[in-house]
Amino acid sequence: MTDQYCGYIGEGYSQAQEQLEDEMREFYSQNGARKALLSPATGQLAAVKAEEEEEEEVLRAQVCDVMTDKVKVYYVDHGFSEVIGKGKLLDLHEKFFRLPFQAAKVKLAGLEPFCQEPAVLKRFESLACGKILLAEILQRDETPLVVLYDTSQDDDVNINAACLKAMQDKTLENPLQVNSTYASVSVTNVCSDGTIFCQLPSRGLAKLNEILEKTESYFQSQVTSEFLVSRPFCGKCCLARYKGKWSRVEITNLHGSRVLDIQFVDLGVPASVEVIELREIPPPFLRELIAIPPQAIKCCLADLSVSVGSWTPDAVMWLRDAVLNSTDCSMKVARLDTAKGVVHIHLYTSKGAADAGRSVNRQLADSDVWKHQKDVFLSSRSPSRAPAPPSAKPSGPPPAAPPRAEPGKAPAAPLQLPPLLELPQAGHNMDIYVSVACHPGHFVLQPWQDLYKLVVLMGEMILYYNKMEEKPLSVEKNQIYAAKVENNWHRVLVKGILTNGLVSVYELDYGKHELVSLTQLQPLINEFRQLPFQGITAQLAGVKPRQWSEEASIVFRNHVEKKPLVAQIETVHEATQPWDRKVVVYLVDTANEEKDIWVHDIMSEFVDELSKAA
Repeated sequence: MTDQYCGYIGEGYSQAQEQLEDEMREFYSQNGARKALLSPATGQLAAVKAEEEEEEEVLRAQVCDVMTDKVKVYYVDHGFSEVIGKGKLLDLHEKFFRLPFQAAKVKLAGLEPFCQEPAVLKRFESLACGKILLAEILQRDETPLVVLYDTSQDDDVNINAACLKAMQDKTLENPLQVNSTYASVSVTNVCSDGTIFCQLPSRGLAKLNEILEKTESYFQSQVTSEFLVSRPFCGKCCLARYKGKWSRVEITNLHGSRVLDIQFVDLGVPASVEVIELREIPPPFLRELIAIPPQAIKCCLADLSVSVGSWTPDAVMWLRDAVLNSTDCSMKVARLDTAKGVVHIHLYTSKGAADAGRSVNRQLADSDVWKHQKDVFLSSRSPSRAPAPPSAKPSGPPPAAPPRAEPGKAPAAPLQLPPLLELPQAGHNMDIYVSVACHPGHFVLQPWQDLYKLVVLMGEMILYYNKMEEKPLSVEKNQIYAAKVENNWHRVLVKGILTNGLVSVYELDYGKHELVSLTQLQPLINEFRQLPFQGITAQLAGVKPRQWSEEASIVFRNHVEKKPLVAQIETVHEATQPWDRKVVVYLVDTANEEKDIWVHDIMSEFVDELSKAA
């Protein structure tokens, strides 16, 4: 199970293989070319006649084992073995040696200890075999270590994580039944959309606590740094501290190599941490801990769901104050939504467990904060994903920052703008990265040499803001804030405030315009105002300003967007605010070793061709 075979898809891979097999079929259809391989030897390459439904195929194979009248062969372009009669073996002509073998042997990260488990093998076969998948390569050895994803659905499926879940012991699950009441319920988290996570007494929870106590003792007797996670990846199960104790977590997202997002699987609590805070599960407890299903049950309060958007911050705070970290609640199951994995419940505190009229559901519905809920539409969804900065090796330590403010507390001193980004003088060059390209008259560039500082800054913002609770914020137009866009926190300028609870913002480091919910804005503390804003609005030099056509804009975008280039400064237009500054630059692509490519030449030639065609 650890070793699997996959074939590459795309130009130069699957197309080249199809061409090779077409040539082999045509070549071996001639009787003179069908030279039987009379004395096959182990390790020898051969052509094999493979009978298909419509026509005969000829495939490349390697002899694995020679028997009396049969041989076992491995199909080097398809990744599977078969026992066939010796009569199907043909001599492989040397002209079919030119294409490298198209089946690659890989290892699935995180599944190494469970490579022979029947349940894991069965799950992998059902999820991955015969499908087109995305492979993330973690380690490029002779046998690469990979994570596989099925991207054919609305939500990507992590194949490695799904196969690992096949190891869970279903007898340790806590099956819930409609109309049944459960006591001694612990509420472990309340999310911004009103979803809550609960723990119920069960065999699985008792066993989990027992093993985690043993793990605590084990770590006390060991050097815990030896269990640092050296190769994090999405879907990996490991350990992190929660309220002073080691708890099971799953890595859900990586922000570069230092900061990542995790989910405490037994609490339903998300967090952002540095990778040095994680530990591998010690081998003596790995199999037992993997076998225990997650002990956090995702629930929502029956009859209080919001059809669109999120709860108001006031409603979320009311619910958190009422039930969060309560260990003696009870709940009655109203409905099981298996499709979404959510349990609809009526929740009671210990004092109101026997009185349906005193349920938390009823109390919240009757409160003023819920009566205002219907008047406000809040959406935390962003219409597009923020681009990740390119990888850049740091050339020095990040700039020193002043002491960090406490989460949730605004600094007492007035917040100042960052220092102005220093730009080269006219005629000088700078290495840049184009983050956004609309057309030659408007694009956004970032100085390449400082990109690593931006990566460090965004990591710090994630660690800081993801630990804060959502609180209502008075937002003003033309002021700067921190805004959460998808999984990242950005420094933004508020451009407009909409009546539906959304805010139009401009990402000051990337040059993108976004719509975010008011709940996703936080004050930008002084620590995060030390680095100059990295996004610089630019215009291409060497071409006449015009109304650029969609065709010309696409050509320009394909040549510069998301690419490192060299910018030669022609003019710097200063402005009162840093985000209003503008530069006019020549762009040069130096990736071609033979000659530099000047982008304005490409655009001029394209415009000339359009004029001639017209």
